[in-house]
Amino acid sequence: MLTIALIRRGFLSLALIAGLAFTPAATPPVAQSGDNTRYAAIVVDAETGEVLFARNADARRYPASITKLMTLYLTFESLSKGDVKLTDTLTISIRAASEPPSKLGLAAGQTISLDNAMRATAVRSANDMAMAIAEHVGGSNDRFAARMTQKARELGMTQTVYVNPNGLPDSRQITSARDLSILARAIMRDYPQYYAYLGQHDWAYNGRDYRNTNGLLHTGNGYDGLKTGYINASGFNLAASAVRGDKRLITIVLGGRSTASRNAHVAALMDTGFELERARDRGQSIPITQAFFEQRGFGLSSSPAGEVQFASITSTGAAVPNNEANRDEGTAYAALARTPAPRPEPRAPARPATRSGQLPADLPADVTAILNGGRSPAATMTRTTAPRAAPARASGGWAVQVGAFRDETVARNWLTEVQRRFRTQFSSAERTVVDAEGWFRSRFTGMTEQSAQAACEALAARSVTCMVVRPQG
Repeated sequence: MLTIALIRRGFLSLALIAGLAFTPAATPPVAQSGDNTRYAAIVVDAETGEVLFARNADARRYPASITKLMTLYLTFESLSKGDVKLTDTLTISIRAASEPPSKLGLAAGQTISLDNAMRATAVRSANDMAMAIAEHVGGSNDRFAARMTQKARELGMTQTVYVNPNGLPDSRQITSARDLSILARAIMRDYPQYYAYLGQHDWAYNGRDYRNTNGLLHTGNGYDGLKTGYINASGFNLAASAVRGDKRLITIVLGGRSTASRNAHVAALMDTGFELERARDRGQSIPITQAFFEQRGFGLSSSPAGEVQFASITSTGAAVPNNEANRDEGTAYAALARTPAPRPEPRAPARPATRSGQLPADLPADVTAILNGGRSPAATMTRTTAPRAAPARASGGWAVQVGAFRDETVARNWLTEVQRRFRTQFSSAERTVVDAEGWFRSRFTGMTEQSAQAACEALAARSVTCMVVRPQG
């Protein structure tokens, strides 16, 4: 495996490809073996959205299984609205069962809970389960794919088009590194209570243990989630997020030649990003963050690829990985793209996704204990943590409601996270989940009117939706 030091020196060899010339015939993209025509990358501060480094970030690329991030985003949305529940039973259709690997392998007519289908999609990168989810949430592949593209536009993802929920090869399904960073931030911001699905290290189902395809999760260093992807036409893709100290970064790398080189490059970019953040914390002025990365060898050279190798496209349309065993998405698929992807269009300003009643509207990226701790969703969603010694309780009948969810465990986890972030405001309050006709309301109770009003003002100042509840009766 390449070391991070070698990556930093060797990455000087990455080539900037301004464009490719294509003939009118419907032939696949062709590149010389040393050219990095699939490569794109971006490093983003997850809390502020500041782009620290970008390379071909707006060039259109094939997302492969990173597509499943949008599939899960729409599922999280449906869960939060109460349209579906984690306990819903999905019956596998003939179409879902016929999807090629990676897959869970259930036969048509077999059933699985929505919760397990989501875990299979996130951990196993199961194409059959992604299709089953799309059919359950959206009614059909086509309707769900249309919703995916519509949601991409709402989030400000201007280069992205979806035609399927799993990322299997289709020349129409395209995205960009910048768009994927927007999606990663949106998941953390809009549905932090479900982010743990994207960071589960392992998952057991029907007597088998499945290991997450994202190998960086197992290395420590603050990596806690998101998604891998691979098809021949895309190369090895990875959307990764990590927390170190009080900073969270998102790094997207597309077009890796192997799992190992891609992971090492993501790690090198992430290390450099956190190095930049530490320098700023020490008071160093870094007005041009791109230059900080370039001084360390990222994104400069126009020479052929060096020690970090990226996927090239052969005359048959198939990428040539340097090690078959490095593939992290299971079976490699022949590229179906027979026409070049459209050139990038001018980007429209990203529009914030601020939907009425959504929890939360614009939270910092370290929004849940799950995000920062990198714990398995199984641990956070199925086990109750032993309570700490309770502080002295205030006497009062007022309460602060911070959310309402269809799932009781999610409601309790959200209370825990809000209390973690606002310890001062809720130090003497009790965490209570109120069951109201299938909606589980997350409330801090036992407060005085003054303390409840002050706490809600503090939450509102950090863009956390809340409501003061008067005493009953």
